[in-house]
Amino acid sequence: MHMLKQALQNLKITTLNEMQEAAIQAAKTSDVILLSPTGSGKTLGFLLPLLPLLDTATPTVQALILVPSRELALQIEQVFKAMGTGFKVNCCYGGHPVNIEINNLSQPPAVLIGTPGRIAHHLRRKTFDTSTVQTLILDEFDKALELGFQEDMAYIIKQLRLVNKRMLTSATHMDVIPAFTGITQPETLDFLSHAASVPNLTQKVVVAAAEDKLDALFALICKVSDKPTLVFCNHREAVDRISELLLGRDLPHGVFHGGMEQDDRERALLKFRNGSHRILITTDLASRGLDIPEIEHVVHYQLPHSEEAFLHRNGRTARMHATGTSYLFLTPDEKPDYLADLPEKEDLPENPTLPPPVDWITLYIAAGKKEKVNKVDIVGLLLQKGGLAKDDLGLIEVLDHSAYAAVKRDKIEAVVRRVKNEKIKGKRVKIEVSR
Repeated sequence: MHMLKQALQNLKITTLNEMQEAAIQAAKTSDVILLSPTGSGKTLGFLLPLLPLLDTATPTVQALILVPSRELALQIEQVFKAMGTGFKVNCCYGGHPVNIEINNLSQPPAVLIGTPGRIAHHLRRKTFDTSTVQTLILDEFDKALELGFQEDMAYIIKQLRLVNKRMLTSATHMDVIPAFTGITQPETLDFLSHAASVPNLTQKVVVAAAEDKLDALFALICKVSDKPTLVFCNHREAVDRISELLLGRDLPHGVFHGGMEQDDRERALLKFRNGSHRILITTDLASRGLDIPEIEHVVHYQLPHSEEAFLHRNGRTARMHATGTSYLFLTPDEKPDYLADLPEKEDLPENPTLPPPVDWITLYIAAGKKEKVNKVDIVGLLLQKGGLAKDDLGLIEVLDHSAYAAVKRDKIEAVVRRVKNEKIKGKRVKIEVSR
């Protein structure tokens, strides 16, 4: 209990929501299926019940958390680290160097988080001992099935002979829980229909003929995007097409979809988080489980295929408590089945003017955790040698071999000039504006 209290203190959380309380209680006596919407605090819903199950005397992998995407894996790792439990945690996912992961696993973490493909790869190479894994967590399980991870998950779970606690989370109702999960008599906690979990959204429609749609999007973005805005499309080709149009009209933004290199995806999310981009054009890949701050506006440029997809996208707005606006693009004769009434129509400016430039620019530093660089080193460098005031420095994120810092736009050139030949941890490191 003490560890739980300490973790909450470290996270600066004073009260848990009803779903998190219920998950902690249920996990004491049985396996758990947790049904809860995106953005409702599900990560703590399974990490908090996990803490009492970990044993400081066991220097091996005790809990395995399987997730459908690397972004989700990194987000859970971040939350677990912020809890300050003293237990080691590591991530394994496609696109991450296998040798770094094998090196991490040579001193096994108590908690291992990974995507099914990469964890299956490690099991084939026998890089960690599965006989000590007692807790299995399947996060965003519905998404993992949707992405076709059944075979890898079945293979992994088969190797875990001594698991005695299983938790499965899903953002949708599931008719049948596949037998390979090993979950037999779970307690199901269903928070999907709770009114409290429905974001407090204002819904609007933008009506535009197909040939005017891109112009209407540009006008809408110019009107609303002084606040963080996600623009959803159904296909990556549409994302790229819109991106090209916006670039042609000098409107800076980020893009995010499954066809991009992992590094580019990571950088796009990072710049959106730190305020260097206020607009992110994306597929439904960004509608669930990603570490994105509260979004003010969600734009459905292409009609979501189902009500469920519509709700997931909207779940990105108003995460937990804030308010937000959801804009749905429709042609004059279109009306989705899942809307009883059409929301109020949004008026667009006839002569749109570009929103003001963002306050932040991202600085790239070519060294990270594996070079023993941490946030304190970066703050020290940028404040002492770069001459920045504290308020000129925004979010800093340190990855394995790189780090990124948000710097006030009007200070970025001077900082780059001042720190060009400086060293971090005794080594000269490339520092430049992130492309």
